Amino acid sequence: MSEATTRDATAGPGRPELGGVGGAIPGPPIQSVLAVTDLAKTYPTGDRALRGVSLTVEGHDAVFIIGSSGAGKSTLLRCLNRLIEPDRGSVRLDGEEITTLSGRALRQARRRMAMIFQEFNLVERLTVMENVLSGRLGYVSLWKAWRRRFPPADVEAAYRTLERVGLEGFENKRADALSGGQRQRVGIARALVQRPRILLVDEPTSSLDPRTSEAVMRLIVELAAEDGIPALVNIHDVPLARLFARRVIGMRAGVIVYDGSATGLTAETLERIYGAVPAAAEPGP
Repeated sequence: MSEATTRDATAGPGRPELGGVGGAIPGPPIQSVLAVTDLAKTYPTGDRALRGVSLTVEGHDAVFIIGSSGAGKSTLLRCLNRLIEPDRGSVRLDGEEITTLSGRALRQARRRMAMIFQEFNLVERLTVMENVLSGRLGYVSLWKAWRRRFPPADVEAAYRTLERVGLEGFENKRADALSGGQRQRVGIARALVQRPRILLVDEPTSSLDPRTSEAVMRLIVELAAEDGIPALVNIHDVPLARLFARRVIGMRAGVIVYDGSATGLTAETLERIYGAVPAAAEPGP
């Protein structure tokens, strides 16, 4: 959690309620899957994308990050797996420091942080199955990867995952023959077969229509919960965040200005995040 904000006590699963005398006995502390401390990034242009961001993700939380364009949301996700190098700060995954890793150790750490991309990031000329199995590339030798030879268990897992995301029978279709929603489902399947410790999800619905957006977001949240994987979701759609998130982080100008439950997204809170409340995000009566 950000030290500069207070998190709503009702946010996040697995938090026992404490009564008075005879109340429930709290269990052991929940181990943070991801712990970020004082993360900062300034681009060569002088733009300060992150200004000392700190947060934790525990258990199998689905944590949604909202904020205006340029708030630092995408930079934050890419600094976690070092697609972008942070200037300072700490990123710990299951207690392991990520910012100091290099070479093989960094590649192994990235296997545990699967990413779902805004623009799907599929190889258009490859089949659905080949794209899904690319999630296992970090687990096979370079020679086997080049020849696209995967263990039978990986292939079987890919078939099962395609069924889970609603693409049974699509394994031999080329990616460029799919709709936007189907492509994002392939991206979800690819991330899940990676067997990660956390999902990093960057604007997964920005290229989709509203109905497909809701279906895709529901799929991400439900499958992550089934697999016990926490998800850190960068999203521009406040109504979707309200619908699916238990915990929401609001960013503005590279700083966390809100960290709490989705029910706390009042007009006042949204104004603090956005500067002005987006029309589509105004709370209902």
